[in-house]
Parts: sequence; structure tokens; C-alpha cells
Amino acid sequence: MTQARPLSLITGASAGIGAAFARALAARGHDLVLTARRTDRLEALAGELRDQHRVNATVLTNDLADPHGVEQLCAALDERGLQVDWLVNNAGYGVPGRFDQSDWPVHADFLRVLVTAPTELAWRLVRGMRERGYGRIVNVASLAGHVPGSAGHTLYAASKAYMIKFSQSLALENLGLDVNVCALCPGFTYSEFHDVTGTRALVSKMPGFMWQRAEAVVQEGIAAVERGEAVHVTGRFNRTVKSLFKLMPDRMALKMSAQQSKRYRAQ
Repeated sequence: MTQARPLSLITGASAGIGAAFARALAARGHDLVLTARRTDRLEALAGELRDQHRVNATVLTNDLADPHGVEQLCAALDERGLQVDWLVNNAGYGVPGRFDQSDWPVHADFLRVLVTAPTELAWRLVRGMRERGYGRIVNVASLAGHVPGSAGHTLYAASKAYMIKFSQSLALENLGLDVNVCALCPGFTYSEFHDVTGTRALVSKMPGFMWQRAEAVVQEGIAAVERGEAVHVTGRFNRTVKSLFKLMPDRMALKMSAQQSKRYRAQ
């Protein structure tokens, strides 16, 4: 590494798992680049981390739904001479309801944020990591990528399944280079996600043992990528769910998914 401290770029850093990653990595002595759409929240978080941990925290407001968003973000890094050692692809959201009920631009923006942008960021930044002989990429996927798709939020599980497979391949391509890639797969996590999708009332009925705090998810994610795990499902309950669905015949798994998804999907 050519910088005095590791530099972490975190997308979707304004709240939830992204903000928890920022706090955890700052506590480890990382300098940070925080990006999301809400400048006020990013600036507040950056100020908090500078004061508490004496790290550098750069705010780069960016909309990854913009087809040129990643290119502009990386150009801003280059202008400042910042070399990214840790990339946390965390930005994401859900589009509730039936697939045909949303206009295509809504789905196109979703795919750019959850699939195209994280893939392009990894492509642009992994070369430098390989050249410097060090790097970590955490792609925040989901337990949803391991279980059958469900009605409602039609593209969400599909996008997370892509991130899991992409992370596995990228991890294998960088074996032995100290460039580790991990798809982090949390289940239900306390954050603003369900408020944004309008499903808070539904998910609030679910038992507490199914939920994790963002801080716990992040600590597992950091440990997993440092160990070189290509895929990590957080929490014992979520790992049990993944294993059960893997053992079921496809028809049975899909039927169960259809029954259970009504508890947390806007259909």
C-alpha cells in the first residue's frame, strides 16, 4: 500500500449497513470515501468519524443510477490522488410490488445501482489492488440470493444471486494476490430498507430472532473477507435457512418461498 492508512470506499454510506461499515473501518484506522445521494447525512457521518477516530473522511455525493455515475466517482478519486484498498459495494434498495406495475426506467435504475455499478466499480478498482498487492472487496448481497425467488421485489433476489456468483469468480481470479473478495449475505437487518419499500408494517410482525443489527452484520463481513471467504451468510438463523432450502426439492422450496414471502414482500 502506498498510503499511510488503508482507504475504504463505501457506497450507500449514509445509513444502515453502509454507515456501520464506515464506523467499523474508521475504528480500524481506515481513511474513508463515503458516497451516496444524501450529502447532509454523509457530511454528518464524516464529521463524526473525523472527530472520534482522527481519520480522513472524504464525501463524494453520487447517484449510481446515473449511467456515468461510477466513471464520475472514479474520476473524483483520481483527481484527489486517492487509491482504494477496500471497496464496500453496499448501495441498494428494493422496488416493491409486481414486476409489470413499475415503469421500465424504475427497473433500469435499480439494475444500474445493484448490478451494473458495483460490477463496474470492482472492474475499475481491482486492477490497482492487484498492482499494489493488497485489496478487499465486500459485495453486500443477501440471503435472498440463496433462496428461491418470490413474488414482489421481483429483481431483488435476482440481483443478489448475481452478486454472489460474481464475487465467487472474482475471488478465484485473485487467489494468492492478497486481494480478497466476499459476497456478504445478511438476512433481515435493522435499517431504513423496509421504510423505503413501504413494508415496515409487514416485517415488524416477524419475530426478533430473525433480525440482526447492522453492526453485527458488518463485523461478520469484515472478518469473513479478511479470512478470504468468497461468500458469507451472517447469523446462525440465516445459515440454517440457507441450508434447509439447499436440501429441499426445487418444487417444495418454491412453494415454501411463495407462502413465506407474503410475510415480508409487497405483492
